[in-house]
Amino acid sequence: MNSVKKTAHMTGLFYLAIFFANFFVFIFVSGSLNVAGDAAATAVNIQASESLYRSGVVSYLIVFLSEIGATILLYKLLTPVNKTLSLMMMATRLMQAAVHAANLINFIFPLVLLNGGDYLTSFAPDQINSLVLLFTDVHYYGVLVSEAFFAVSLFLLGYLVYKSDLFPGILGIMLAIAGAGYVLDSFGIFLLPQYQALFANIMIAPAIIAELSFTLWLLIKGVHTPKVESRQAVAAA
Repeated sequence: MNSVKKTAHMTGLFYLAIFFANFFVFIFVSGSLNVAGDAAATAVNIQASESLYRSGVVSYLIVFLSEIGATILLYKLLTPVNKTLSLMMMATRLMQAAVHAANLINFIFPLVLLNGGDYLTSFAPDQINSLVLLFTDVHYYGVLVSEAFFAVSLFLLGYLVYKSDLFPGILGIMLAIAGAGYVLDSFGIFLLPQYQALFANIMIAPAIIAELSFTLWLLIKGVHTPKVESRQAVAAA
């Protein structure tokens, strides 16, 4: 059990890094620098706070690397519940990280455009600003694509956590609800873009509550002591 608890605590550390790095980018970088529909203001903000924007790039890299660690450790913890579903959870979550990591290029492009060399002199300043806003918008939609994979992984994770003796069932229910929120945010915005703000607002609270609760459980409690009949399965993981 000590080994299982150490794995859970390490998973919690990865989750904590993911949570705070994502929070930093969402609130202090994209949330403060991007001005919806205003190319000039967005470009000026990024130029004026270039160090902050670059910190956002590093934060995303921390998220992607931490996702790999957290996902593999979750697979190790939850394989005794159902190996096939655990493998599907791992695959969809790693796919989410891969899509999100590839999408980071769109987040970096504004820096290239605003600090470009002589090859960009053929573009007028207004054109550069428009391209900056274009790539920030494309990055946003890339995040929505990655959320589709993440939603599936959360449904699977919620089920596995609910069925596992290692965690309280309520955490699994909360994670599954958060997965439903991501489905709404991803598929909903693509299908009904006029309700973008509504879908995002519905998604954010369940996601924060579920993932922060799961993170704190992993860090503080680690895992439940398994029932007698399941200890052999955990030991064999």
